[in-house]
Amino acid sequence: MAEVEFGGLKFSGGKMVALLTALSTLGGAAWGGFEIYKDYMDMKEIIQNIDTDAIAARNDVIETKLDEAIEYTRDIKSGLKDDIFKLEENIERMEDKVDDAENRMKDTQASIESTLAGVRKDLNEQSKDVTSSIREVEATVRASEKDVRNVMKETIKDLDAKMDKLDDDIRETLQEALDNPLNN
Repeated sequence: MAEVEFGGLKFSGGKMVALLTALSTLGGAAWGGFEIYKDYMDMKEIIQNIDTDAIAARNDVIETKLDEAIEYTRDIKSGLKDDIFKLEENIERMEDKVDDAENRMKDTQASIESTLAGVRKDLNEQSKDVTSSIREVEATVRASEKDVRNVMKETIKDLDAKMDKLDDDIRETLQEALDNPLNN
């Protein structure tokens, strides 16, 4: 039977086979360990290349646009309020003029009544127009606020969906790396 001497020990037959098996097992384990380490480093590089700054920058841009839209809506509302106040002042001035005319023309009742009827008709029409304008403005403001809320909700849903997809992709990639038969 063949014998091999190594480091002062003699190996023969079955011991040699056991030694070769142990050495090949150690070599395979070392190779598997290096492959796992290589896969780990590849995954680490992929994860490090995810651009969270770009995602955060996009979120900041969206928030800025939403803030601008809200501010623009507020400016419109403020401008409309100013216009309504001016209209009310004009109406008040017209009412004062009508009252002065009534006091001056008591002697000519017939002409005063016809003049007042015309003025009152105009005031009623303006009042109706102002009321209609106010309702339209309120409806526009409500619609704008609703649109802004809807855009915000859609943006949040979109971001959540993208983050969930990114999370699923990372988990899937990690699972594939863990399921790799070279890991066993």
